[in-house]
Amino acid sequence: MGTTVDRLLPSEEAEELLALAREIATKELAPQVAQAEERGEFPEAAYRLLGRSGLLSLPFPEEYGGGNQPYEVYLQVVEEIATVWPSVGVGTSVHTLTANVVEVNASTELKDVWLSRMLSGDWIGAYCLSEPQAGSDVSGIRTSARRDGDEYVVKGTKQWISNGSCADYYVLFARTSEDPKRGLSAFVVPDGTPGMSFGAPEKKMGLSCDVTTQVLFDDARVPAAQLIGEEGAGMRVALSALDAGRLGIAAVATGIAQGALAQAVAHAREREQFGKKIGEFQGLQFLLADMAADVERSRASYLHAARLKDAGRPYSRQASVAKLTASDAAMRVTNDAVQVLGGSGYTREYPVERMFRDAKVTQIFEGTNQIQRMVIGRDLLR
Repeated sequence: MGTTVDRLLPSEEAEELLALAREIATKELAPQVAQAEERGEFPEAAYRLLGRSGLLSLPFPEEYGGGNQPYEVYLQVVEEIATVWPSVGVGTSVHTLTANVVEVNASTELKDVWLSRMLSGDWIGAYCLSEPQAGSDVSGIRTSARRDGDEYVVKGTKQWISNGSCADYYVLFARTSEDPKRGLSAFVVPDGTPGMSFGAPEKKMGLSCDVTTQVLFDDARVPAAQLIGEEGAGMRVALSALDAGRLGIAAVATGIAQGALAQAVAHAREREQFGKKIGEFQGLQFLLADMAADVERSRASYLHAARLKDAGRPYSRQASVAKLTASDAAMRVTNDAVQVLGGSGYTREYPVERMFRDAKVTQIFEGTNQIQRMVIGRDLLR
């Protein structure tokens, strides 16, 4: 497609995984994307294929069915998927976020029951954190979980839930007390739980196959055995998981930008004006060069944060830097890709128009870029 990614990977196994991800993305996923996005279908077959291939469980321990890969390898697989199909890249990131919450915070008993199923490739997860009045402000969550014997009774509304109505399980954050910091708790809630229902899919600007709905709880009964960690630990659980989730979105945004760059380069090599290829004009070469620099900066920023995470070092600020850098870059690169393709780029005949729309939400979800700047600024001044 005009550009190849020069990756420096930590092992031969990682190189094989990336080659597998690229092959699946280009041969199996790419032919489906335009039609599926036009229809807004949930790409269940794509997730089943990725699951069977072992690509939905990469950064998790082998004892639970994971691939035991470093986060830097997992994120590059997400990028390869998102280069072709951003909606599936986002769904993969969200699924990993849910399993990460369970792996890091749950009791051994709960992990033995649930984590293997989450990593089997047969299940896809959803992350029920946001609410109509509580997006970036996690302390504003109002969904309640009241203890009743061996169960919790859950009431409330979750909003903007990726994989909503299509997931096999939901990691739910609900208020078990009014304490602003110690009042949240996290639960595993399987699909089909009585009292749980879904709103209609949101009609969104982009990422149409990332089916996004409200998740409604009307006195849904959740066994106490499905509490993740101890009661009241939900705020810490949510915030720690978001750092890893932000890296997933940075990888998705980098993939979108990489895909748009490849389309722009291919077009510049082929399109002729004034008797020569438009790629021979210096003005266009400079535009492509800036796009390539944006993509490589994005990749470098998420890989640096991932390597800190893999080394067991703090990486919260670097995760915010990566998410901010990559999502802002994705908007610039897709905007410029539309410009390179000219009138063609503005039509739905060419994928850069869709990539431009897909890129926007990467500046919004997993914490808006204004929130990322707050995280970075506070960390610097601490």
